[in-house]
Amino acid sequence: MPEGHTIHRLAQDCQDRFAGLPVRAGSPQGKFADGAALLDGAVLDAAEAHGKHLFLGFAGVGWVHVHLGLIGKVAFDDDPVTDTVRLRLVGGRHGEHAMNLRGPAACELITDGEKQAVHDRLGPDPLRADADPEPAWARVSRSRISVAALLMDQKVLAGVGNVYRAEVLFRHGVDPFLPGRALPRPVWDAMWADLVVLMRAGVRANRIDTVRPEHEPEAMGRPPRRDDHGGEVYVYRRTGQPCLVCGTEVRTRPLANRNLFWCPACQPPDPAAA
Repeated sequence: MPEGHTIHRLAQDCQDRFAGLPVRAGSPQGKFADGAALLDGAVLDAAEAHGKHLFLGFAGVGWVHVHLGLIGKVAFDDDPVTDTVRLRLVGGRHGEHAMNLRGPAACELITDGEKQAVHDRLGPDPLRADADPEPAWARVSRSRISVAALLMDQKVLAGVGNVYRAEVLFRHGVDPFLPGRALPRPVWDAMWADLVVLMRAGVRANRIDTVRPEHEPEAMGRPPRRDDHGGEVYVYRRTGQPCLVCGTEVRTRPLANRNLFWCPACQPPDPAAA
């Protein structure tokens, strides 16, 4: 499932291509035909994201709410039109831009009030200017649930997925199985600040990179990582490989319905929390 940086990048890409001008809208698949008919000829006046939710605002019509889920994809411009496209937008000053949405978990036309209801059920998003980390800390600091599970709960923190979860825990030496209430406040503050920086970089590069300069391939004399996820990471999908920092074998196990990756030496259990 795409993480928050991808959805914010999609909002930015839609804004750059379509904002301020009428769009032509269609649903080759037919599942969003009624909504597309209402959008056809409308002006895109806002594009934003909150966590893994994309919102496209159209003057006088409402908001298109998109959640890509596990298999949803968005492609732009030269992508061919097929009967799997749920929503197609065409716009730009000369109709030179297009967006094709395929396989989303949600694609619906909603009102301002319905949009606000989505925001209300989500935790703070490190990529949003209006994000307040205090509600997330309040939930984390009271919880017996592991920090790793809490980071994946979109009601606690929006936009963080399996990659950012594993990587931010590693970067701060946090045992993934530590109960939330045992996490020190300064460590939480540092993790939040780190997520803001890492996820903003992810929006710019359109990929996740989490290694510090001294652990990049050139600095370590190692080959670049090859993975369909892309990006240089410390532990994500590196099961059985040596930790880039200490050389210990990276481990994995299921947690919160996803595979968790961590280094047992760099992220040792906290005896005080046992």
